[in-house]
Amino acid sequence: MERETRKGDAASQQRMKWALPLLLAAAAWGQTRYPHHNLTLNLGGVVGLADLARYTEPSTVLGGGYGYRFHRNFQADIGLDTAFGAARVRDFLNTSIGIFRIKDRQYFVPMGARAILPFGGGKAMAYGGGGFAYMRYSEVLRQPSSYYRIDCPDCASRSGWGYYSQTGFSVFVDRARMFRLGLGARMYRGHTEGLGLGNLPGVRTRDRWVSGLVELGVSF
Repeated sequence: MERETRKGDAASQQRMKWALPLLLAAAAWGQTRYPHHNLTLNLGGVVGLADLARYTEPSTVLGGGYGYRFHRNFQADIGLDTAFGAARVRDFLNTSIGIFRIKDRQYFVPMGARAILPFGGGKAMAYGGGGFAYMRYSEVLRQPSSYYRIDCPDCASRSGWGYYSQTGFSVFVDRARMFRLGLGARMYRGHTEGLGLGNLPGVRTRDRWVSGLVELGVSF
């Protein structure tokens, strides 16, 4: 009986010898797992500064982006932000089928990366980053329908390059850690040139935009 007991104890010790490394490996895997693909929808307000302060007004900005998280603490980003009516364009185009309003849009394409600091066991994260940005401001004609489009020879546009910086935080709201809510801020700086748009003169300008954003994200 004593011999069988010793054999049982030895078998238990052998199982523990293999179980402990497996448990440690599982714990390490749980700490290093993170979603690689991250889609984000942004909604907020934006204001033009520097040379734009005299010629623009605060407006709504809507955007979205995709980020590939190639490391637990780093992610590559690309996106598109659109501001509505910041240049205060209030023009009309008279055509043979009616009068159509001309409005303005500001488009921003950020291309860069961010550093990520997870906390709360990975349930929440803070981030900061930046990179290059393409900026284009355009007058657009309100079209009569999606099937019939009218050209707008009087619509002006201007564009240029610069850079952006951003910061914010987000929190996963489900146990599967797929859906995120957060707040962020983004700043664009650069130069644009081209035709005059609204009250903005047709010269090279020093542009700065600052936005505050509410973020809705999906990660997988």
